[in-house]
Amino acid sequence: MRQATLWRYAIPMETGVVLREARLHQREGLLVELRVGDRHGWGEIAPLPGFSREDLCSARQDARDWLSLWCKGGTPNDSGLPSVAFGLSCALAELEQTLPQAGSWHSAALCTGDPDELFERLQALPQPVAKMKVGQYEAARDGMLAGLLLEALPDLRLRLDANRRWTPEKALQFARYIAPTLRSRIDFIEEPCQCPDDSRQFADETGITIAWDESLREEPFCLQAQPGVAAIVIKPTLTGSLTRIKQQIEAARQYGVRTIISSALESSLGLTQLARLAHWLTADEVPGLDTLNLMQYQLLRAWPGSPLPLKDKEWLTREWQS
Repeated sequence: MRQATLWRYAIPMETGVVLREARLHQREGLLVELRVGDRHGWGEIAPLPGFSREDLCSARQDARDWLSLWCKGGTPNDSGLPSVAFGLSCALAELEQTLPQAGSWHSAALCTGDPDELFERLQALPQPVAKMKVGQYEAARDGMLAGLLLEALPDLRLRLDANRRWTPEKALQFARYIAPTLRSRIDFIEEPCQCPDDSRQFADETGITIAWDESLREEPFCLQAQPGVAAIVIKPTLTGSLTRIKQQIEAARQYGVRTIISSALESSLGLTQLARLAHWLTADEVPGLDTLNLMQYQLLRAWPGSPLPLKDKEWLTREWQS
């Protein structure tokens, strides 16, 4: 007999978390629990405000419709809402024991907080790979900070995420503050400019490679081998089902393009699943999952080594059950 429960959570965020110019005070989402006999599986459905095309209300309704059909013995198609498709496919994969347990627990360090503390944290990393958000402040400031980190930590590799915030002129202004000898240690900049052609031109002029992120989810974008394009960054919550994710990874592999699995501010449960997904499908890459410390506690499953308190089902609200 198939059973399903849909739970809702709301996790307070640490101060200072800003998404697309809006401050995020709490992370809200849904957890889906599937049961068949003594087997069970969990998944997370958490549209990201300002990035997902669906909101939590539409995701909840779509998930309920899917689960109702599944509980009656049906085989529903993947949801058309990416966050729903991803969460449900993870729950099914756990239920069917097709999502491996091994995880990529070392993540690219997110550059936030006090600069001195950040410097010490980066120095202590076994694999010095860090991710830095750029474009929220002046391009010159971002360039100076990135250059300072690369000069001070000679083994550090940086991944930068601009979220299309720069004009071509601002992007070039940033690059002027990065010495040519340091640019090869920037793994990539995610979508530096609004227009993909401008981003490719930036890579050509500066020698700093780029990665596709938002473009992967837009029509009629078609991934191909292009000079200056080093990687794609897949945020599964914004992408869709495990099947869709595997298709994108395989396409990137065919073109010799790296794939980085990255978070969209999931709870600890979702992050541990992303770590398992990264180890399974992109074992040679360090994923971008260092977002847990932006939250005040963990849910149901703990991230290895995290000091944050772990909350159980008593902290969840039951939204639907069948």
